[in-house]
Amino acid sequence: MPKKNQTDTKVSSTKHIPVMKAEVLDYIRPKLGQSYLDLTAGYGGHAEAVLNLTNSPNKAVLVDRDDQAVAVLKDRFAEVGAKIIHQDFLKATQYLTSEGMHFDMILADLGLSSPHLEEADRGFSIKKPAVLDMRMDRRQELTAQVIVNTWPEEKLATIIRDYGQEPKARRIAQRIVRNRPIDTTDKLAAIISPIWPGRSKIHPASRTFQALRIVVNDEIGQLEQTLQQLPDLMAPGGRLVIISFHSLEDRLVKRFISEQSSEGYDTQLRALTKKPLTPSRNEIVFNPRARSAKLRAVVKIKTKKKGLSVKLNVY
Repeated sequence: MPKKNQTDTKVSSTKHIPVMKAEVLDYIRPKLGQSYLDLTAGYGGHAEAVLNLTNSPNKAVLVDRDDQAVAVLKDRFAEVGAKIIHQDFLKATQYLTSEGMHFDMILADLGLSSPHLEEADRGFSIKKPAVLDMRMDRRQELTAQVIVNTWPEEKLATIIRDYGQEPKARRIAQRIVRNRPIDTTDKLAAIISPIWPGRSKIHPASRTFQALRIVVNDEIGQLEQTLQQLPDLMAPGGRLVIISFHSLEDRLVKRFISEQSSEGYDTQLRALTKKPLTPSRNEIVFNPRARSAKLRAVVKIKTKKKGLSVKLNVY
C-alpha cells in the first residue's frame, strides 16, 4: 500500500487531481491481488485508488516519461514494491511485451498533468511566459522552439492544421516565419492573436499550442503504435481503460476498439462502453481541466494459446 503521509503531501504539493477516478474504478474493477499497469501514471492519483483496492503494489507497473512525475512515483510507490519505469508508453509497452508480461488492469490517461500547465518553465501554458519547450521527456532534443524557428512554413501549416485542427493554419505559419526568432510562449501567442480578433471561449493560440505539443511529444504516433500492442499485454479477462482529451486521440481509440471487437471468430476484445463516458458536471466544476475527457473501456474475452483461440466468460 502507498505510504499515506507521503502520498497526501505529494498530492497537495503537485495539485494533481486524477480525472474521472470513480468511472475508472467502475470499469477497471480492481480486485484483491490483481496486477495493474498504468501507462501514464503521472503523480499517482489513479494508481493510489487502484492499489488501495488490490493491496498488491508488487504487481503494479507505473510508467511515465516526465522526470518530475517519476520522482514522485518512486517516493510514493517504489518502497512498497511497485515497479516504476521512466519511459514513454510506447517503449514501455514494447519492453513489457518482450518480457511476456500480462496485466489484469491497464490504464492510459492521455491528458497533461496539472504541473505541466502550472509550471511556467515547462513551456506548455499560453498564460505563463516561458521558453518554448513542451517536452514531456526533457531528455529528448526536439522542443517547440526548434519547430517554431527552424521548420519550413509549409510543414508548420500542415501540423497546425492536422494536429491543431486550426482553420487559419496557413496564415499562422506565415506570421510565425515572418517574426522569427520566437523564443517564448508569450511572444508566440502575441503573434497568433491578431489572426483571431474579438472575443472567444478559447485563446486564439490554443490550437497552435496543441499542435506543437502533439508533435514535440509524438503523441499521435505513439498512441497509434501502442494501441496495437495492448491486447497482448492484457491477461484473460483483463480490462483496459483509456481516457483521451481531444478528437484526434479519441478517433484512434474508437477505431482500435471497433477493429479489435469486430474481427469475427478471432475477436479478442469486447467494448464495455458503447459511447465514450464524459465527466460529471460536478467534477468539471471542481476540476475544469477534465471537461474534454472521454473514457472508453474494453475487456479481453478471448486469449490465443499455441495457435488456438480460447473464449472466456467475462461479466
